[in-house]
Amino acid sequence: MFEIIKSGGWLMLPLILCSIIAMAIIAERFWSLQKKKVLPPELVSQVWRIARDNKLDDTTLRRLKSSSSLGFILAAGLANSHHGRDVMKECVEEAGRQVVHELERFLNTLGTIASISPLLGLLGTVVGMIQAFSAIVEQGVGDPTILAGGISVALITTATGLTVAIPSLIFHRYFERLVDEYVVSMEAEALKLIEILHGDREAAL
Repeated sequence: MFEIIKSGGWLMLPLILCSIIAMAIIAERFWSLQKKKVLPPELVSQVWRIARDNKLDDTTLRRLKSSSSLGFILAAGLANSHHGRDVMKECVEEAGRQVVHELERFLNTLGTIASISPLLGLLGTVVGMIQAFSAIVEQGVGDPTILAGGISVALITTATGLTVAIPSLIFHRYFERLVDEYVVSMEAEALKLIEILHGDREAAL
């Protein structure tokens, strides 16, 4: 393996760095985007029971805010529920934008890696071919190993770039889709709570 990396030339270093960063982001996002951390089941019904029993104090709101992404949104709405439906909805939407920003953390970096890795591989291809033809100009075509060395650099960097880019792109699309699904679900849950708190239970159900 080390010999393959070495034969790929100096462009293997940024490609290896990209692969390490991509793997770290993928692992971190899998951990952070677990459904139980973002969208705990039955949270709205629990919050409704707390509000109905008049146990919704500052401590409860802080605990709810830090419990999950959905909890953060619900806490923002509940803290302003006495201002009316419209104000509560605006606060929920503002909190939702903050949550979306947090859920999409590092995804831009992952997408960038998916985009630049093939370009780095292509650059390695160009460098390898330049080396091969330079060697031919200097020493002729009598020794095939000279040409083979340059071609090997080109093929190794290209293959490495694609190996990094393909899974990065797959997981980038997957996480983007997952975040979109969470956002839609959180919006529905928050609107449901707003309707419940303002007495329109039939509309919420």
